[in-house]
Amino acid sequence: MRRTRRLLARFPNVSRFGIDDVAQQIVGGFILSAPFVVTEEVWTLAASMNGLQTAITIFMVLAIGYGTLYRAEDREAETERAIAGVPLRFISLLVISYTSVTILAFVFDAPATFGAAPSTTFKAICIGAIFSVVGAATADSLF
Repeated sequence: MRRTRRLLARFPNVSRFGIDDVAQQIVGGFILSAPFVVTEEVWTLAASMNGLQTAITIFMVLAIGYGTLYRAEDREAETERAIAGVPLRFISLLVISYTSVTILAFVFDAPATFGAAPSTTFKAICIGAIFSVVGAATADSLF
């Protein structure tokens, strides 16, 4: 860890993304998505969504996350560490957003409670991720 910090200190134009940023994203992602995972209306909406609507929710998560991290904040994606050209902070945000909703859904046994098929569960997770990404990106940006 120290070696990585020293190495990054040699590159002043590279933004640091560390464990504290991930922790902030996790807290924000869980807090804002938790109420939506256990709401029957979300599962009812998910059951009635088609493929295009599901794709739009996924696009919304991407757009909200990127916009919050790099457009609403004074941060430049080009100066951050990246994997295949995608900033590591953004990848972490997406993984945390979807993972936090998935964990909550299964911890609360929501799919079984609402009698959801796997496709409905996926759609409900996509809906919850919209709220999770708002919380995760906001927490990352504010703190």
